[in-house]
Amino acid sequence: MTRSQQSRTSRLTRPSVAIAAAVAVTAGVVAAAPDAKTAAVAGPKLSLIAASKSVTLDSWKEEPGVYLDLGTYLTSEKGAFEFKVTRKSYKDPVVASQIIRNGKKTTTKALPAGLVKDFSGLPGFMEVNVVDAAGKSVLKKTESFCPNNASGRVRPDAPAQSKYPQSCPVNPFTLGSVWGVENGWAANTYAGYYSEPVQLAAGTYTAKVSVTKKYRDLFGIANKPQSVKLTVRERSWEAPEGGSGGAAAKVAASSPHSGHAGHAGHQAATDPAPSGHAGHGAPARTDAPASATTGAGATFNVGHGPYPPAPPALPWALKKQAAEKQAGKDAFGAQGFSAARVGDRAGQTDGSRQAPGAQPNAKRPTGKAAVPNVPKPDLRSLPAYGITVSDGYEDVPGKDYLAFSANVWNAGPAKLVVDGFRSPGAELMDAYQYFYDAKGKQVGYTPTGTMEWDPRPGHEHWHFTDFASYRLLKADKKETVRSGKEAFCLANTDAVDYTVKNANWHPSNTDLSTACGQENSISVREVLDVGSGDTYTQDLPGQSFDITNLPNGTYYIQVLANPENRLKETNHKNNSALRKVVLGGKKGARTVKVPAHHLVNAN
Repeated sequence: MTRSQQSRTSRLTRPSVAIAAAVAVTAGVVAAAPDAKTAAVAGPKLSLIAASKSVTLDSWKEEPGVYLDLGTYLTSEKGAFEFKVTRKSYKDPVVASQIIRNGKKTTTKALPAGLVKDFSGLPGFMEVNVVDAAGKSVLKKTESFCPNNASGRVRPDAPAQSKYPQSCPVNPFTLGSVWGVENGWAANTYAGYYSEPVQLAAGTYTAKVSVTKKYRDLFGIANKPQSVKLTVRERSWEAPEGGSGGAAAKVAASSPHSGHAGHAGHQAATDPAPSGHAGHGAPARTDAPASATTGAGATFNVGHGPYPPAPPALPWALKKQAAEKQAGKDAFGAQGFSAARVGDRAGQTDGSRQAPGAQPNAKRPTGKAAVPNVPKPDLRSLPAYGITVSDGYEDVPGKDYLAFSANVWNAGPAKLVVDGFRSPGAELMDAYQYFYDAKGKQVGYTPTGTMEWDPRPGHEHWHFTDFASYRLLKADKKETVRSGKEAFCLANTDAVDYTVKNANWHPSNTDLSTACGQENSISVREVLDVGSGDTYTQDLPGQSFDITNLPNGTYYIQVLANPENRLKETNHKNNSALRKVVLGGKKGARTVKVPAHHLVNAN
């Protein structure tokens, strides 16, 4: 990981505490129904609601700022609020369409050109106005809305499960996404870690939350803002709970349970769960106060990529339950909100699940190996991103390394399934690729190399060899440096294109602590599902490129999937992607410029 990423992630851990405080003070439900004018608009009936009339949020002395999780939600009734977002190539703009389903009839409604510029959500959807106790306006801002935010049912007869993915992709090279609020569900309007904190002094405020006019007009949403009483407390990470000038709130919380919630948040902040995978790219992150899971969804994985995972901003189902249970005990015997209720289950998603690892076959395959004529995966590479120059974290003056993130994804139509089997006492596992017919029945297999145990801190799992190769090419596209990275733990870290045929919107193997086995494993299954990709950040010597003695000028980072063609796939001709970089500076202080890749001007 780069030092700038460490700093960013440190800043982003704070909202988890605010979430716990917000849950503790939920007291009721305020809903806004559309008026007669908007009721006639085609599509689902959308409403803005508030889970509670008041919330308490924390500002920390060490890093002042408040994350405005005000407990507001967008509900969808009489149908799902669904979108398909795509781009044909990186030379083409992002195009978003609303999908309206009425029985067997499906209507596609294109959103205005240029409204949606990436895959992270609907920009400028929410407006937040905050006034102080004297009625003076102290904050006015707009925020994006991701329909795939943490969500839950608002009525008991709604579908038990939401069919839509968790979170919205932020990888700059995403190709396609599906967004949606399920029929009878509500999605949190809070942008989570991808929202900037605001500066508010300790005190009491009133927050007015509304959907902006352009979206009210576009989707027929009633102009019914929600008002929430906001209490801001100032606390410190250093002093014990209740200590003088420390974690004790300067402003007392209005809920009798706020002290408990604050304690939970303090514990989460000071005692983060250890991560064996932080070295893959994103630093280890403090867990949410009410959850001991890793926060890994298909799009944001704490182990491989350069981006932090999405926060488990709590869903409507939990906040509503907290409001209803404050006077008594829930089924788990806990007063009010129960940490045991956090997680993905029927009726709610919170984005914090620890996805189970895929189970390998009971024993290694027998009989003659065969590659049948059935659908196979199609491995493709994304252009490199997150490109920086670093010193490799070594105490060797004058060394320069080019660090980057790389993603290989599966365009389908079949998932990549590789099992590893270990003979007693052997250091390597024998790897086999499996093939399936249209009904999901295994109909063939072929040997495909080996898996090796990686004991280094930050790894500590089984790596499949020859999955990808990284090379730095000169301006003439000839190789000059090759990365030493050659083995990989496969995990579905990024939702690259969920619009391709057979894309799995809810893949397993999203969590690195379960995806690639333990040191004493005798078998392991690694899967790259259709539509998903696996990002690795190459930031350590041996992984990144040593550019110390390379001349300044133009180079290309090549990401090459399946370099030895050991894996059987649909097409071997689309496995390579190039990203142009320009090196400058002098030895010990090298620089890198990363030009736009067609219309993608991001790094």
